[in-house]
Amino acid sequence: MFNERITIIRIRKPLRTTLNEELQWFCNSLGLFNLRDRDKSCFRVFIELLKAAKLRHPLSSDEIASNLNLSRGTVIHHINNLIERGMVSQIRTKYLLRQAKLKDLIEDLRRDSEKTYTDLEKGADRIDEMLGL
Repeated sequence: MFNERITIIRIRKPLRTTLNEELQWFCNSLGLFNLRDRDKSCFRVFIELLKAAKLRHPLSSDEIASNLNLSRGTVIHHINNLIERGMVSQIRTKYLLRQAKLKDLIEDLRRDSEKTYTDLEKGADRIDEMLGL
């Protein structure tokens, strides 16, 4: 069974920003942060995977943990969330963003969302029919 959780949060984008602020806005808009992640470890894992994607070099959880001075458990937790959101692919024991370019990643997520809405519409139509609506 395939499950993917896509979260979109509409956040006003600041007018003038640095690259880091743009990336934070991007990740916030995708719901990658939560209040428990005080040291922004998910953001840091995402950025590490973004750097690796640019080089087309998958990373192991141990490499990410070492590069970011995080525990392997923390890295695995965030990678699993990113996989669940459809952003990260696993290649054997290594990880890479699903797309190297963020625009391509968003286009993939959009297609996934549209497929989900289509499936929901068909299901709603069947349920309405069953209910005689």
